[in-house]
Amino acid sequence: MKKQLGLGLILATAMMANVQAADKPVRLASDFTYPPFNYKDADGTPKGFDIEIADALCQEAKLDCVWVTQSWDGLIPSLLARKSDAIMASMRITEERKQRVLFTDKYYQTPARFVARNDAEISIDKSGLEGKKIGVQLGTIHDRYVTDMYGDVAKIQRYTGQDEVYLDLSTGRLDAAFGNSDQLALAFLDKEQGKDFEFVGEAVTDKAYIGEGTALALRKTDKALAEKFNKAIQTIRENGTYDRIAGKYFKFDIYGE
Repeated sequence: MKKQLGLGLILATAMMANVQAADKPVRLASDFTYPPFNYKDADGTPKGFDIEIADALCQEAKLDCVWVTQSWDGLIPSLLARKSDAIMASMRITEERKQRVLFTDKYYQTPARFVARNDAEISIDKSGLEGKKIGVQLGTIHDRYVTDMYGDVAKIQRYTGQDEVYLDLSTGRLDAAFGNSDQLALAFLDKEQGKDFEFVGEAVTDKAYIGEGTALALRKTDKALAEKFNKAIQTIRENGTYDRIAGKYFKFDIYGE
């Protein structure tokens, strides 16, 4: 009898633990330095395309989601250390990252490009970039690309936030910057700060660097949670929610092919 009671207590405790785990909020991590995708307003409230898409996904999947702030280079280490449950920060799907994390289906896809002052006459090749200062966000695919392609001739300046790249570019401390074409256009070229700048060179679409799209990143063991997000991504694409949100931010198809 005592054994049965003991077993019953153990089962009840396990069931309660599962209920508590199920009710635990899903912690979404971002660095909030990447407008119009993810940033914070003057009150510290998360804003942007990533934020609204995440809210729609969590609502569709019936998940209680909360935001946590983490520097870009600490996003994956923090996830693996269980300080967050998913990264929602415009992170590209790359083969290198797939060795460490589990990605959902993409929720958008864009190429990358260089930006420079419109009278700079910079050519995007090793001779044209020799000795030039190129700004990128630290630890990103853009950092890796310019380092691999031009690191032996150019001076690569790395920043913790994309907004810092724009500040130094606009004040002449950089000769060029490299990043997502859509973000460069919306957060810099379309602003007063970027009125004297333009895209230079061809769009970079090499999947070895640019990846297969932008997605949420989770721990490899969290396949069930990833599947919930995947189903939610499909649903908001089909029911018009995705297009409604995207239309608030972009005048082009951000989802891509």
